[in-house]
Amino acid sequence: MSLTTEFERVSLPLEYPFTISRGTEDTAENVVVRIADGEGTEGIGAAAPSSHYGETAATVEAVLPDLLAVVEEVGDPHQLDRIERRLRETVERNPAARCAVSIALHDLVCKRLDVPLYRYWGLDPDEAVPTTYTIGIDSAETMREKTETAVERGHAKLKVKVGTDRDEEIVSTVRDAAPDATIRVDANEAWSPREAVRKIDALAAYDLEFVEQPVPAGNPEGLKFVRERSALPIAADESCITLSDIPQIADKADIANLKLMKCGGLREAERMIHAARAHGLEVMLGCMVESNAAIAAAAHLAPLLDYADLDGSLLLDDDPYEGVPMAGGTIDLAGLDRPGTGVRPT
Repeated sequence: MSLTTEFERVSLPLEYPFTISRGTEDTAENVVVRIADGEGTEGIGAAAPSSHYGETAATVEAVLPDLLAVVEEVGDPHQLDRIERRLRETVERNPAARCAVSIALHDLVCKRLDVPLYRYWGLDPDEAVPTTYTIGIDSAETMREKTETAVERGHAKLKVKVGTDRDEEIVSTVRDAAPDATIRVDANEAWSPREAVRKIDALAAYDLEFVEQPVPAGNPEGLKFVRERSALPIAADESCITLSDIPQIADKADIANLKLMKCGGLREAERMIHAARAHGLEVMLGCMVESNAAIAAAAHLAPLLDYADLDGSLLLDDDPYEGVPMAGGTIDLAGLDRPGTGVRPT
């Protein structure tokens, strides 16, 4: 079989500037990959690189020719394990770039078989958990406005970014604007261990679900310190990147937060989910700020999760692709009426 490949960078404006404890972005740079089989079937994927993990759109564009050369050399898109192994051997780092190829291949394979991805994996669409909607750091007035808008759009689960000197004001504002919502918070490594324990004690009064990555990933013992003293469950995100991290966080967190763009592909993500379960961890799948060209694939893993944070495309002002329906945060796999990941140009 002869496969053809191509890629392009897309700049995606956000609905609101998105601020976390590390900084602000108002545009997301994604790189879209297309792989075609010569018979009129095309798979679509995308990379949403994060500079925090050493990737940019430019580095993705730099390594994609080598990665796509592997795909063309193997020739058979159904050889997913073989191709993903070769991708890791070709480019050890740059997981978002490898992930874009993985997503496009899975989309192509499922379109060739005329099944949606969740059916290819044998998953039950009715088991899909809903996604949160993220409220980025902003003024209290703007955070209230964002929260009220999210609630009006039907979102019953919210993730609130913290890691500032006014965290209690932030959480109080969101809780007041969404009294019935399920709320979790994400500090993005912003606190010291003792500060985290103090802040979590204070924030727990606002009926929170759990706290994500309270301390820097480079301080694993600090994470363990917090988990042993925390009034709320702890999720590890920046401390949980690849499969080998799962056993390292098993006694330091309650929840493993995986991301396709961190681990490098769909098959690696599935391995991480099962490994996390084996280590007694609950599982969340998160995302970067991503087009549906990437998010659509992640949504198909929702039946395997305890928590989903797959709102990357919902944060965009305009997405050139549509994917799995997610009205009000409900990941509606059963409502998907097309094969593959569900991604298609709008």
